[in-house]
Amino acid sequence: MKKKIEDALNEQINKEFFSAYLYLSMSAYLEGESLPGAARWMEIQAKEEAEHAMKIYTHIHERGGRVYLKSLDGPEQTWKSPLSAFEDALKHEIFITESIHNLVTLATEEKDYATLNMLQWFVSEQVEEEANARENVEMFKRVEDHPQGLFMVDRALAQRE
Repeated sequence: MKKKIEDALNEQINKEFFSAYLYLSMSAYLEGESLPGAARWMEIQAKEEAEHAMKIYTHIHERGGRVYLKSLDGPEQTWKSPLSAFEDALKHEIFITESIHNLVTLATEEKDYATLNMLQWFVSEQVEEEANARENVEMFKRVEDHPQGLFMVDRALAQRE
């Protein structure tokens, strides 16, 4: 594996672990707002993001590369509303999608077809991640001024497996 690819993949591992950290922080915030369903949704999302980091971690090792873990910045701790937290989640997923696309471009330029193949899973995954985040934002927008609706959204989010 070329050093350029290895370095870029290590950066992505950091971004994926930060994503997990961010979603766990959002979960804690939502729990504090008495929204256990939304908190559970974010907790599951945090676990998924850690799995994404490990998928890249494994790929680097399988290709004879070296993983270098870096410090994680502390995520936000509070948001002005549940809607705001989910809007930030959507913005973050858009950022991660762009990062994955940059990795695809790099792997293509470097003719690293094994990494390109692995990244195709992430390309598809990000379509799903953004769609889910967008759907959640829209649900919260619809009930923004209706506390009883917020209860229904929370119950719906609690159904995530």
